[in-house]
Amino acid sequence: MANPAVSFEFFPPGDAAMSQQLWQAVLRLAPLRPNFVSITYGADGSTRTRTHEFVQRVLRETDLRVAPHLTCVGASRQQVLDIAEDYWAQGVRHLVALRGDPPAASAGGGYRPHPQGFGFASDLVSGLLQIADFEVSVAAYPEGHPESGGVDADLENLRRKVDAGANRAITQFFFRNRSIPALPGSLRRLRHSNQHRARHSAHHTLPANAEIRGALRDHGARMAALPLRRPG
Repeated sequence: MANPAVSFEFFPPGDAAMSQQLWQAVLRLAPLRPNFVSITYGADGSTRTRTHEFVQRVLRETDLRVAPHLTCVGASRQQVLDIAEDYWAQGVRHLVALRGDPPAASAGGGYRPHPQGFGFASDLVSGLLQIADFEVSVAAYPEGHPESGGVDADLENLRRKVDAGANRAITQFFFRNRSIPALPGSLRRLRHSNQHRARHSAHHTLPANAEIRGALRDHGARMAALPLRRPG
């Protein structure tokens, strides 16, 4: 079996103290030589400026391969493509293309595409590849996205993203897979309540085994590694 691809995902810092802490984490992780590092955009596009600033610093001060997130939320097609073109000019060759979630305060709470924006991630993938030969990662949900209407519908949506030109699918954490190839996400969880919050955002099934549930605090790092172990 070939060596697995490994990436790290960073969340843009919220203040100066968090920025310093995050940068120390970047410097500690860089020697591990990940295949790439992704930098989130905020589910509702709320961290856009901090994402761009952090991307620029990583590019400027490290040799890590950066994959910024881009979403369909809160921006027109042209605004998103302008950002992508700027990334390309800075040397970014890999993007993570996501639909994104609506702002928490949006009326009705459901997803509504920007009037002049990309409707869905598959549209975003197509648009990005029209301006440059990006490597594009997209999201996958082995247990189904809560808004998809079922796993079959979710697989069809993933097919559209792949047909649009996506190179790989990345998941959040999961405990059950349906035998589809996926690059699993891994997130250390210290409290069972955190697992439940994440579950509702991405429709994960939590294991009923009391031993596993109770180990989340004391063995968070071990739990984070479970999806990454080789079979056998």
